[in-house]
Amino acid sequence: MKRKLLICCLLVVGVFIAPPALWAETALEQADALYDQGGLENIKKSIDLYLAAVAKDPGDYETNWKCARAHRDYGNLAKRKKVEGWEKICAEYGKKGMTFAKTAIDISPNKPDAHYYYGISVGIYSDGVSILTALREGLKDKTQSSFEKAYQLDKMYNEAGPILSLGRFWAVLPWPLKDKKDSLNYYREYQQTSYFADSDEAHIYIAELLLDIGGRDNKTEAQKLLEKAAGADDPYFSDWAKRLLAEEF
Repeated sequence: MKRKLLICCLLVVGVFIAPPALWAETALEQADALYDQGGLENIKKSIDLYLAAVAKDPGDYETNWKCARAHRDYGNLAKRKKVEGWEKICAEYGKKGMTFAKTAIDISPNKPDAHYYYGISVGIYSDGVSILTALREGLKDKTQSSFEKAYQLDKMYNEAGPILSLGRFWAVLPWPLKDKKDSLNYYREYQQTSYFADSDEAHIYIAELLLDIGGRDNKTEAQKLLEKAAGADDPYFSDWAKRLLAEEF
């Protein structure tokens, strides 16, 4: 009887006196669960848990790149939801996303996650401070190399995100850095993946580039792409597509 009581006591104590590694794992699991639920508030709450996990194990690759992802996605969703002061949010959270992604890159340089999220964190940061500011801060080459490394390691990562991101990267840079040919090549590659059909974002990106390149055939293709995106469930993308249709056709 005494032995059974002792075992029960040890089990109860074990619940409350867990090793630090278990605390970090629990925080990470809770953060993942909140992040997976989606939505601005859930992602914001997940960030606090990711930060706790990183604080307990700062040298862990997974906690750092996931912390970067949550920061970037919070900024991105704030922009898409047109939250008041979204530019400031993008600048702040994009910058933090870059920091955690860079830490993860230093920990494991041959995995795609951190390289990819470094690049798109720069994108969100640029939405907040402007592309020209990001360029003045020397982020062009760092972003390019991160996307290219992610592409090299696993171009199909995150639904072919490195392919689409490289297409967008070369399309949005100002002259003379912009490279429409490279951008279109990556976009054409993305169109061959199984992810293109359901990506309203990609339809708009490609349509914008085709309109920028010009020509009757390109304009006709752009119109079809925008008409498809105009039916998007997400009002951010449907409004964007409708605006371009109204301006160009």
